[in-house]
Amino acid sequence: MTPMEMEQLIVRYGNLVPCKTAFIDAHTPGSDQKENFTIIGGGVSESPDQHVHIRQTPGFNIGAAGQPPKCRNSLHDHNTAEAFFVLKGRWRFFWGRWGTAGEVVLEEGDIFNIPTGIFRGFENIGKDYGMIMALLGGDDAGGGVIWAPQVIEEARSHGLVLGENGVLYDSKKGEVLPHNVNPMPLLSEEELARRGEPTTKDVLPNYVARYWDLMALADRQPAKVIGPDAKLRDRPGFEADFISRGSISEAPYDCDTAEVLIPVRGHWRLEWDGGITTINPGDTCLVPAGVSRSLVPSMTGEASMYRVRSTNDPAGKTMSLN
Repeated sequence: MTPMEMEQLIVRYGNLVPCKTAFIDAHTPGSDQKENFTIIGGGVSESPDQHVHIRQTPGFNIGAAGQPPKCRNSLHDHNTAEAFFVLKGRWRFFWGRWGTAGEVVLEEGDIFNIPTGIFRGFENIGKDYGMIMALLGGDDAGGGVIWAPQVIEEARSHGLVLGENGVLYDSKKGEVLPHNVNPMPLLSEEELARRGEPTTKDVLPNYVARYWDLMALADRQPAKVIGPDAKLRDRPGFEADFISRGSISEAPYDCDTAEVLIPVRGHWRLEWDGGITTINPGDTCLVPAGVSRSLVPSMTGEASMYRVRSTNDPAGKTMSLN
């Protein structure tokens, strides 16, 4: 690969293109300042205005959410796994039918493999603009978003209607549902009753990994984060590990599947047969299968990175809470 070919597979943090109308709560007070980023794959945006940086998928999607302080993302769910790690800021994640079943506060570098089958939301509780990175299972990211009924109803009162085709229509712009498209139906009480209401005691031990614990585990070898034998046991169609300065050698390696590199701290020199570049916190790099590469921190100090790879497991729901 030439340096130009590799650069086309790197989405630089400073070049991210946001969409401010990606979801049904784009006009809802408290959620109307959030920005959605679709980095690898089509993601789950409901807006035709969403910019997609890299359309090809390695079996999963990478996205991000950027929000100013006190801005929240409304309660929703997906049909496949959704894992978040905090890139910048301090975030509160909450879940349940009304968002009151449990909550956890995550700091930079922490990761949350949120169980499917429960509504989840999150808000920036820091003092500055924050960013969280998202890993979504499947080439089609699970086929879209499932919203809590109150989110759809409140959005309608602020001019946004979600069609059953998964497309948003904004009455403030004069848009109306096409004659052959009905509004997205609300989940029935029976469907809502089947959704989980796990407590923090159920969720935290099995679905949350803290940054400094992963740094400790990655002192001499990569720390397995998401996988059948990882800290967060799951088979969602992808695996994630975590590397630090001490856990990876300078020797080249290759993979029989595509690998996505997302630095958390420090600057990393990526070298391959054909070029060399530096990837930095918030950059997302898709390295194709079979390309021999080496990763080395390019300067002294703290250095860490999440690596994500597809597996032969079908994309689907997270492992049971039981």
